[in-house]
Amino acid sequence: MLVKTYCAAVNGMEVTTVTVEVSLTRGVMFHLTGLADVAVKESHDRITSALQNNGFKFPIADITANLAPADLKKEGSAFDLPLAIAILAANEDIPATKLDKYMLVGELSLDGSLQPVKGALPIAIKARAEHFKGLIVPKANEHEAAVVDTLEVYGMENISQVINFLNGSYDAEPCIIDTRKEFYENQYDFDLDFADVRGQENVKRALEIAAAGGHNIIMIGPPGSGKSMMAKRLPSILPPLSLSESLETTQIHSIAGKLKRNSGLINQRPFRSPHHTISEVALVGGGANPMPGEITLAHNGVLFCDELPEFNKHTLEVLRQPLEDRQITISRAKYTVSYPCSFMFVASMNPCPCGYYGDPTHNCVCSPGQIHRYLSKISGPLLDRIDIQCEISPLPFADISQASPGESSRNIRERVITARALQTKRFEEYKNVHCNAQMSERMIHHFAEPDSDSIALLRNAMERLKLSARAYNRILKVARTIADLVGSPTVLSEHIAEAISYRNLDRGDWAERGIPC
Repeated sequence: MLVKTYCAAVNGMEVTTVTVEVSLTRGVMFHLTGLADVAVKESHDRITSALQNNGFKFPIADITANLAPADLKKEGSAFDLPLAIAILAANEDIPATKLDKYMLVGELSLDGSLQPVKGALPIAIKARAEHFKGLIVPKANEHEAAVVDTLEVYGMENISQVINFLNGSYDAEPCIIDTRKEFYENQYDFDLDFADVRGQENVKRALEIAAAGGHNIIMIGPPGSGKSMMAKRLPSILPPLSLSESLETTQIHSIAGKLKRNSGLINQRPFRSPHHTISEVALVGGGANPMPGEITLAHNGVLFCDELPEFNKHTLEVLRQPLEDRQITISRAKYTVSYPCSFMFVASMNPCPCGYYGDPTHNCVCSPGQIHRYLSKISGPLLDRIDIQCEISPLPFADISQASPGESSRNIRERVITARALQTKRFEEYKNVHCNAQMSERMIHHFAEPDSDSIALLRNAMERLKLSARAYNRILKVARTIADLVGSPTVLSEHIAEAISYRNLDRGDWAERGIPC
């Protein structure tokens, strides 16, 4: 007897419906076809044990199972459940009347319980698009998949529940959640707040501008000056995720297996802070079985690289193209996948290996050669892609002990949201452009054209700092954001002047210490 069940395969960000075809004839062999990886091939042993431990016998027959389309690589253990159900239906242990109405995914334990799988949310979206009535998933994945409306999502604890549901002897209720209520719940609930930061008003101003325009920013200063402290508070002043951004972000984390058990939509912008020993593959994605990297997990949020020069130089250089294109395409001999990676790049670094070059209270013990080698790890092209470069000085004890609490994240966030609203209206006719940092060169000349006074300032800065054309465009983008924060329809000379002040690493004295311009 030939029976078909349905599941899905996730490759990159794309989901493909997979038809599981099982045919039973006289014999004693088990054949699995359809370009399955090792984890899928091992399903035979898991299915055999799960059926035996739940009162069913694995059929003694010649079983041929095909995963169509046969030329698409199948990876992971999510095919266990549809394979097991198809085998039982082909052996006439359960009726096949409902199998064409439901998509099934789930990994089987040896005792028949269902273990969570990666990618339940994008699979649910695919099931709805293919007009399936419902989706059967492990209980741990039901909350995640139920985000998709107009699709019946059933979370099952074990294979016995699935069999009884398909037999009609178990009346399961679909999981229903209020997506909008869950999306808005605790959206502004942050553990960290800028009110905890005393002093450093110039740095907080730079971070506010970065948040308002989606700009990349690097902070340079000695240890203990507050670089990491302020970077970790950046998500608290970013504008909230839109519902579409939240859905996209949740899909990425679902595919990567980063969602917590029974979690729904991600409603806060992600903040990823990889260690400096991270490899290129872990950063940008890929691998034998392609998975999203840190830059994709930071999509719609922040990628924070603390102690930037400590990262491998080749690893840092792979960031250059994603920072420009906001998408990463990984091509290997056996696959090509694309992942979105539109993130704010935030970095911090010391001015030298010991950290105290230029510090008024500590003596630097580094030689000029050491400083040169340390700073030259950050290439000029990478620096050009960072809009705001901010130098931080340590606060004296008197200022720390006497300074009043800083401005709260809530107040800063309100200004940021107002500025982003202006940008949303400005770019409503442009596809995939949502903030000033994403403007093309043509858009810069249209929306951030400097006046005659500003042209003189820019000419002087270009000649004195030896700026590149890319740095010139970055200054105009930042100036446009500064103008938005004060509600100015045009970019004025004072906005240009402040934007130029955020090119600290392009100054001549920095260039002499090893940073290429």
